[in-house]
Amino acid sequence: MATVGKTLIAGTAIAVCVGFAGQAARATPGGDLVAITGATIFDATGKDPYRGTVIVRDGRIDAVGADVRVPAGARVVRADGKALLPGFIDVHTHWSPSGSPGTLPQIANAYLASGVTTVNDFHQQPEAFAPRRAWLADIYAPHVNFVARMSTPGGHGADWGDTNTTKWVATPESARREVRALQSYRPDYIKAFADGWRYGQLPEESSMNVETLAALADEAHKHGQRVLTHTVTVERGKIAADAGVDVIAHSIQDGLLDADAIARIKKAGTFYAPTLAIYQLKPDEMGPGRKDDAATRLRIRKYGFAEENVRNLFAAGVPIVVGTDAGIGSAKHGTSTLQEMELLVRAGLTPKAALLAGTSNSALALGLSGDRGTIEKGKRADLILIDGKPWDTIADVEKIDSVFVDGTLVHGAGAKPPAGNSATALPALPAAALIDDFERADGRSALDTLRLTDMDGGVERSSVVLNRVTHAAGNGAALAFAVRMSLKDKPEGGVLIPLSRGSVRPVDARKFAGVRLEMRGAGAYSLVVNTLAGEFTAPIEAREGWSEVRVPFAALVPTRPGRGSAPSWRGDDLIQVGVIVEREAGSSAWGEIDNLGFY
Repeated sequence: MATVGKTLIAGTAIAVCVGFAGQAARATPGGDLVAITGATIFDATGKDPYRGTVIVRDGRIDAVGADVRVPAGARVVRADGKALLPGFIDVHTHWSPSGSPGTLPQIANAYLASGVTTVNDFHQQPEAFAPRRAWLADIYAPHVNFVARMSTPGGHGADWGDTNTTKWVATPESARREVRALQSYRPDYIKAFADGWRYGQLPEESSMNVETLAALADEAHKHGQRVLTHTVTVERGKIAADAGVDVIAHSIQDGLLDADAIARIKKAGTFYAPTLAIYQLKPDEMGPGRKDDAATRLRIRKYGFAEENVRNLFAAGVPIVVGTDAGIGSAKHGTSTLQEMELLVRAGLTPKAALLAGTSNSALALGLSGDRGTIEKGKRADLILIDGKPWDTIADVEKIDSVFVDGTLVHGAGAKPPAGNSATALPALPAAALIDDFERADGRSALDTLRLTDMDGGVERSSVVLNRVTHAAGNGAALAFAVRMSLKDKPEGGVLIPLSRGSVRPVDARKFAGVRLEMRGAGAYSLVVNTLAGEFTAPIEAREGWSEVRVPFAALVPTRPGRGSAPSWRGDDLIQVGVIVEREAGSSAWGEIDNLGFY
């Protein structure tokens, strides 16, 4: 049945408009005059580090150099013995509820503590972009770019989200149409799940052909959005370059890139984000006493290809950037970005090259080089003070002393984050009695939230069709759902109604006793209530004629925890309510519901 993780997910040659992409997201802008003196400056322009002063005025770098004087009235930050670098940039993360950490303020804190001041989030459904942008604006946070996702039917990214969460396209026409449809959400970038290879461990999913990917990239570029791909095989790497994508994300791991593939990637001007942090070998997979099973041998072989490919691409002049896939698997937010630069050095880059990958190269890849990524006059004062010399010893990136975003001290001694940085969720809204009467024909509920289809995950998924129909009793419209069950154990399908835009803000339903709806159908169904803690369900029955169904909250039982052990019912953290049906593999089911709400 529907899970919080599945339903909350909302996982570049034209310059992005710097006025919007990667907007500052913090409670108060840096509006004072600050002088950082005595630091050794690594400005990421290619110069050797030098001792100097940086002047910050109104959140921007006003002056930088070895002979800059401190203006009268400036607040002085004495940084003798420390290194001053541009804030790090991570072009590939997932702010998912199953990550470590898994709540928005704590994820923001983790990145700031690691000196990461710009991040791409690949995880949200587009409906969540606006409320999450508003949430980020009220706390100390890095600049967060929201990335809309596109895949193929049966492809990676389409195996866990509906078409309101990840767009499914298979032709140039559908790719262009769906890119245009995304524009109302103002995505900062587009991610294309272009490669369905499952690392040699699972059956392959579908992949995006070059015609569709090229149309997707072209249409995105027309709207000022760069395109990053999920690409992990040699042949798909060539296709990504030929299609004109801007960043190949993830390591190519099925073999070594030949000279032709490298030349095509370089000619296309494509950047490469190897995300080694998500693939790095574990302690028991390294050294003379390592495990020696088939899966371990395969991981070692793939990681060898990943390292050699990034080394050869770097040697050929393909720009390397920093991405981590943090929030997925064991890759932790913040620290994985630092580990990525260390892993790049282990793969053969110099410490200086790794730092450039995490600063100026990543800014270039995202079309933001005129705004950040180097310490130069006029650019954002996104700055890090480090106790060490990471251009000599890359591990020194872990010795973060202080972090500034737009000139505001957001981490380090003296930082004063807003109370929202300690919260784990937004304050709950009072629940409305009516969730949806299905009178709106635009796919939105009575709460103005976008209805979501829900189905089992995987390459082969149940098919769900939602359609507004006339209520048989003549009482306006109702919602009909039809499900064609997939050929697997316990297939399912149904509809979920978010209780707030993008399921971002919880609602407090404690003044109510339970959920009510009118329904007709045939047999057994499940009422689903998703909360921030996890999923709760209760069985319900429906027959051919309309009847009212009431489910007290006390009848709901936890079926899938969001994080950790089975959750306890609270009542003030509800995010979605819906109806799901399970039937035999290959069969079909239907149902109609109306006037869904609380009683």
